[in-house]
Amino acid sequence: MNSKRFFDPQLLEKYNTNGPRYTSYPTALSFNESFYNDDLIKAVKTSPNTDLSLYIHIPFCHSLCYYCGCNKIVTRHPEKSDDYMFYLIGEITQRQKLFKKHVVRQIHLGGGTPSFLSKQQLSNLMAVLKNHFVLSQDVEIGIEIDPRNLTLDYIDHLANIGFNRLSIGVQDIDPQVQKAINRVQSTELIEQIVNQANKIGFRSVNLDLIYGLPHQTPDRFERTLDKVIQMGVQRISLFSYAHLPERFPAQRKLRDEWLPNAAQKLALMKLAIERFLDAGYMMIGMDHFAKPNDELALAQKRHQLHRNFQGYTTHANCDLLGFGVSAISNIGDCYSQNYKQLADYYQALNESDNAVHKGVKLNLDDQIRGFVISQLMCNFQVDKSQVENLYDINFDSYFQQSLRSLQPFVDDNLVEVDALQIKVKNKARLLIRNICMSFDGYIKNQHIHRYSTVI
Repeated sequence: MNSKRFFDPQLLEKYNTNGPRYTSYPTALSFNESFYNDDLIKAVKTSPNTDLSLYIHIPFCHSLCYYCGCNKIVTRHPEKSDDYMFYLIGEITQRQKLFKKHVVRQIHLGGGTPSFLSKQQLSNLMAVLKNHFVLSQDVEIGIEIDPRNLTLDYIDHLANIGFNRLSIGVQDIDPQVQKAINRVQSTELIEQIVNQANKIGFRSVNLDLIYGLPHQTPDRFERTLDKVIQMGVQRISLFSYAHLPERFPAQRKLRDEWLPNAAQKLALMKLAIERFLDAGYMMIGMDHFAKPNDELALAQKRHQLHRNFQGYTTHANCDLLGFGVSAISNIGDCYSQNYKQLADYYQALNESDNAVHKGVKLNLDDQIRGFVISQLMCNFQVDKSQVENLYDINFDSYFQQSLRSLQPFVDDNLVEVDALQIKVKNKARLLIRNICMSFDGYIKNQHIHRYSTVI
């Protein structure tokens, strides 16, 4: 796949505005406190899905990465995780009663830094999950790790207790970049972890990279890309650094003059895409890359790719059940989110055996627009007749205003619209968030600056 097909610098600059990443529709900005645990229980009873994906949020980190916008708690006191595990296991034990007929297809530990947990804590957590849920024989069990505080026997332990997917935060291997973002780590150790994971049978290893960080230049970033390609992992995530110091105070430590400007940032992204495509990776969605035989690549070819709060996935028919502070669930026709602050999370579980803080119940319009946005985000096309048959609407009439909003993209030869379908051209892939905004019924009433730029 020729990388030039994705790049028209003038158009990318024209449309480089702020917008949602659409890991859900409506986005989390539409969640409200009028949603209660009873609403979630009703959604479980009415959802047609009996397959389940579990997300478990581990908020703790040993040190603060200055670029990070995740919900995390930085501490050098490992005993804090003992209290958290007590409450987390209590939440799992209570919630599982609603899901006795479900089969778990996927488990993912995110954060924060899930590898903050000790081997024993992870063993206890996995034992609880296996005791309270029915896991499919081919269940995917993944974890995000910080390589700075690990030894290779930790990776062995992960495999022994059932983990088969690994995601490693690399970001950049350049020493000056690492120092600026307060994330100095050994590239040699990362390579050893990748080799060990492959040796002991992990199904896939993913490496996370970020472009737009302080002091990144094409020459420096190319060395990072070369090393990552050399490691031969199955998947690579390439994320744009979102500089929002008004929301994330730690980012104020990153001086504006250290950051690449818009044109330089675009050049870094272009360089990465070129290198990954030349190395044989397929571009998945807007920010993931996978080898051609990887499940994500195969799902995209079949137009069966799905997207949720963890990114792109092959599990389209799974309800998502989140555990832990700030965790989000997507059950049936609703989204819900746990309390974001640890004290509130603990108090809620003490008082009511659940930690639901807010959410949203989808109306029919939400479901229709969410389906269209999902098709665009994952498959870059929409079959109008499929939408009409699913929801008993006339597509062009229902989306009359959205189609007018889409017209600038049509005029710029980025999107094709005819009587049968909407098709996003390759050179518009990087602008897919903008295109989806044409179908967003909430975006006009939201503060768009709260989202990151699309490039």
